Amino acid sequence: MAYPLFHSLRVSSWPLLVASLVLAGASPALAQDHEGIETLIAGVTPEGDGAMIVDIRLLNGGAETVAGARPLRIDALLIVANARRPVILERIDGDEERAIPAGGFGRSRYRLRLPVGAGENGRAALMLAQPGAQPVLFDLPQPSLATAPVQTAQPSLPTAEPSRAPSDREPGNAFLDNLSPYEAVYAVYGPGTNTEARLQISFKYQLFGSRALEGRPESLLDGLYFAYTQRMFWDLGAESFPFRNIDFQPELFYLSKPMAISDGASVAAQIGFRHESNGRDGLASRSVNTVYVAPMATMPLAGDYRLTVAPRLSLYVGSLEDNPRIERYRGHSGLYAEIGADDGLRLATSTRFNFGSGKGAVSAELSYPLDRLLGGGPDVYLFGQGFTGYGENLLDYDRRTTRLRFGIGLVR
Repeated sequence: MAYPLFHSLRVSSWPLLVASLVLAGASPALAQDHEGIETLIAGVTPEGDGAMIVDIRLLNGGAETVAGARPLRIDALLIVANARRPVILERIDGDEERAIPAGGFGRSRYRLRLPVGAGENGRAALMLAQPGAQPVLFDLPQPSLATAPVQTAQPSLPTAEPSRAPSDREPGNAFLDNLSPYEAVYAVYGPGTNTEARLQISFKYQLFGSRALEGRPESLLDGLYFAYTQRMFWDLGAESFPFRNIDFQPELFYLSKPMAISDGASVAAQIGFRHESNGRDGLASRSVNTVYVAPMATMPLAGDYRLTVAPRLSLYVGSLEDNPRIERYRGHSGLYAEIGADDGLRLATSTRFNFGSGKGAVSAELSYPLDRLLGGGPDVYLFGQGFTGYGENLLDYDRRTTRLRFGIGLVR
């Protein structure tokens, strides 16, 4: 399983105690580039003539002085009235090569040109277009009445709305900003088995995500999510190409804010309730409910690589009559580990194990951006997946299988 907190990576009282120890977090505007320099938005102030000045801080957490870390342009997202617009921040101070000492910080000022009509909305949020960045709220400048041209009476004419694609569902859906990836999204294939193809879709929804955009104070509710993952096992070698099994996995969980500990390392925790079923009846019916706690830690490695480790402890709740002795094959413990770079090779592994029965499973996913090989698009990942052990899908929870598949991924 992927833990979206670190790519980013999807009860009882003692899990809540674990999560409460890691609720304090780093700056919400924080992100890290590929030179070990952490970039954050320190402030946004009006300049006039439809522009804003963005104060950028660059923190060097490494052991060496870094030069040339102030780019001429920075990609960002402007959030106005629940709509995201890509924008570019242009550096307005000089000395691009001014070095940032080890353990020190630098400052640069950038200009943001506001889109036409943005000032009529009162408030907006700005975020860097980098993994881990979060919106920073600021007040938009209001149009000046003193400088507005005098309008003479004119006949009222209908105003044409900007054209948009008929398939654009964003207008009228103010809560799309609360959607984000959760586990990996992919399609892989490996011949010679009764589940040759495996497909997965997954997303999470921040139930109170609009609080930050409204400028309301932080709350424990900010970490509450609903998630949904669906795994499909497709028997392409059989007549009529049936799906052998489909696992449906809705989930409700709480994700704490990451807490920085030292030199780019951070910790967090996730606790939740998960339901799994395959929508079948009779002897093929499968259903299981679990509550779990998963403390997580991430740490930088050499270059752009980082390591994430997340042990997981699960407890089965409710009836298990559809899955007799499923605990014998799945156990209560698991470990997720990931090593890789944001724009490079990444290996993610997931294990579960029953120490009493000696049974369990190991899965691994290896991915690499295709555009890095082709010098540009399409924006997909080359994706390889392996599995060995019990219960690759819920129907086969007590069957040992080994699978190797290759394909493409949209989210890893």
